[in-house]
Amino acid sequence: MSDIAITHGLFHLAIKTANLAATRGFWTRVIGLREIARPDFGYPGAWLACGQPGGQAIIHIYAGGPALGADGVAPFGTSAIDHVSLSCSGFHAYRTRFEAAGLAWREFLVPGTTLWQLFVYDPSGVQLELTFEGAIENGAPPDMSPGSRYRAGESFFDSASYPTLSLATSGASTHVPS
Repeated sequence: MSDIAITHGLFHLAIKTANLAATRGFWTRVIGLREIARPDFGYPGAWLACGQPGGQAIIHIYAGGPALGADGVAPFGTSAIDHVSLSCSGFHAYRTRFEAAGLAWREFLVPGTTLWQLFVYDPSGVQLELTFEGAIENGAPPDMSPGSRYRAGESFFDSASYPTLSLATSGASTHVPS
């Protein structure tokens, strides 16, 4: 037995959802994760991994009974956790994906660094931050104009106007109020 305790990194993030198809579609079609085998826990869900071969399952989604709160409804948003950040490349390609899916997003330049960021919400209201090394990205830097700039603590998630996403659709479909 050793006295050494080491944290190796974030193993995964679990997201409760009321709409498994839309949440799976967002994380696979828009963000680019791939679905991998998931044990049968007795309730619906998905495990999603980074796209490279051998990529670790970083997002676990679950629906059904275990996803419901005490009031019988799956919660929205990130609550005390403000956002989840992923290290990415292809800043402009992600913007194109967001636009094609009908998603709202915000952009940011991290002061005093070369980091570029995009902020977007998944169908369950989880705020996602995609962080890019701007020194190796092509094209214009993030748009810091008032309507496009990310501001910490200011939510731009609107469940009533969130596009319907699924694995079967190639883009945004009609907006369905929740």
